[in-house]
Amino acid sequence: MSSTPDEVVRHFISLLVSRDIDQAATMVSSDFEYDNVPMGKAFGPQGLRDTLTGFFGMCTGIDWEIVRQASTGNTDHAVVLNERNDRFEIHGRWTSLPVAGVFEINNGLITLWRDYFDRATLLEAMSPPSA
Repeated sequence: MSSTPDEVVRHFISLLVSRDIDQAATMVSSDFEYDNVPMGKAFGPQGLRDTLTGFFGMCTGIDWEIVRQASTGNTDHAVVLNERNDRFEIHGRWTSLPVAGVFEINNGLITLWRDYFDRATLLEAMSPPSA
């Protein structure tokens, strides 16, 4: 078990990078909100699974780097902010997506994950290359 909010988020991200979505889903609350700001929201552990399973299914490689991270509080109630470089390979091309993430933790579980990024960069990466 992670002892600090920083460790909770780092462990959560490491599970996602290793594509262990089911284990990551155990780290979120039943009323969890996943807000991919330019794309839409998903709710609960199943919403997380559904959203990431679809996206990760397109990826042949995933590498998310936490560039900076700051947190307040403890695992009973905390806010964690991070800046990430989310790299992923789709259609044989690697894309870097700068992301700002906000996480809220209550009673040891992530209750909110909100990511801000450029939608056009993501959609371009998801589009098959021109022939």
